[in-house]
Amino acid sequence: MIDFTQARRTMVDGQVRVNDVTDAALISAMLEVPREKFVPDARASLAYIDEDLCVLEASGGHPARYLMEPMVLARLLQALEITPESKVLDVGCATGYSAAVLSLIAGSVVAVEEDASLAASAKKLLRGPNIELVSGNASAGWAAGAPYDAILIGGAVEEIPQALTLQLKDGGRLAAVIRKDTAARAMLYMRTGDRVSARRLFDAAIPPLPGFEAPQTFVF
Repeated sequence: MIDFTQARRTMVDGQVRVNDVTDAALISAMLEVPREKFVPDARASLAYIDEDLCVLEASGGHPARYLMEPMVLARLLQALEITPESKVLDVGCATGYSAAVLSLIAGSVVAVEEDASLAASAKKLLRGPNIELVSGNASAGWAAGAPYDAILIGGAVEEIPQALTLQLKDGGRLAAVIRKDTAARAMLYMRTGDRVSARRLFDAAIPPLPGFEAPQTFVF
């Protein structure tokens, strides 16, 4: 029988700490949240491997959905500099693992998921008093709860919709993996007044989050 508590500690020590994640509150949260509860039962034994983990198979023209690998998630969350006073938007929360981690380090979390089956799973698992789970178009964020101190996007995207950056507070941050052609990089966006600046964090290749594709351009 798998000792999930030990598996969690091995994940944090072998994947998170060794990749320059030093935020004590974040490390504590990742040691506490049972990641195996947020994946299908058949994949529970794989919950702590250093890979993205499928939580919804592709079907009917809809792409598969994943929990991003622990190291990438941890580094994105650390870059957001979340405090106990922060209000955070978790975009594309899937089964809710990232929202559960966020709920232990932030003041409040709004988790958005547009797939009905994933949202239903997240609803059963997310019971923290500071988490609000909402169903809606992920690329639109959740304007009703704005403004946010921090926004996390739970998968690789081709572009950041303006709708999301407009939901940041002045001084707020947004972390995401941007995929352009074959390159994928974790980026941090910071809003200052009406201006949004960007800073490259690290290279990262994670599965895409549907709904964030860049408009196609045609060359004649």
